[in-house]
Amino acid sequence: MNSLQNNIPLSHGLFGTTEIDETRSATIKKTYLLLSLSVGAAIVGGFIGSQSQALVSFFGSTMGWIVAMIALNVIPYIAMSCRSNPVLGTLALIGDGLISGLILAPVLFMASVVAPDIVPAALILTGIVFGGVTICVMITKVKFSAPRGLMFGLFFAILGVIILNMFLNIGFLGMLISGAIGIFGVFILVNATSQVLNDTQFNEPVAGALMLFSGLFNVFVAILHILLAFTGRDD
Repeated sequence: MNSLQNNIPLSHGLFGTTEIDETRSATIKKTYLLLSLSVGAAIVGGFIGSQSQALVSFFGSTMGWIVAMIALNVIPYIAMSCRSNPVLGTLALIGDGLISGLILAPVLFMASVVAPDIVPAALILTGIVFGGVTICVMITKVKFSAPRGLMFGLFFAILGVIILNMFLNIGFLGMLISGAIGIFGVFILVNATSQVLNDTQFNEPVAGALMLFSGLFNVFVAILHILLAFTGRDD
């Protein structure tokens, strides 16, 4: 899955301010609503895939890997082709998220075996962080402040870690790993949002949601592999 291209320096993406007009403000809000659907579909797909031995075995095979690579490139292309049609574009985004989650079945299954408490905690924390940054975007009117987005996201990340430890008792190591994942996700999401807003070709929510989702997907995959590497189970 292709990741988001950098249109501005990382420093501006994380600490700068972007002036936006009313139309662009409405577009980025619609983008985040569509992104929420993709993320939700990916979580559902990941849960279904990790619970199915057939899907774990298939996507862990060579044929499954080939199918996954084709799907990760074809479905976003279909979504981009349908971006002018709100219904078809939305369905394609949901399909992209669902298939992306299913494709992660082998990695999620392995991660759940190695760290059964940390993985769901990280997923929940990612959702909390995403919600925090989304709130920041939704209250944006004519100016997107990356530092404010960072503060919102970091606040929700810390709050999420505390809540997770209260209910799941993930322990100190679990809090550190989950917190690091959440904070890293905040930086990625805020920078990606700044990059999208500074993209002169950004004028459609479907395209923006695809770019943001691809960035989140690649980061989440990298985090899972890092988690497995630290436990000595990354193949």
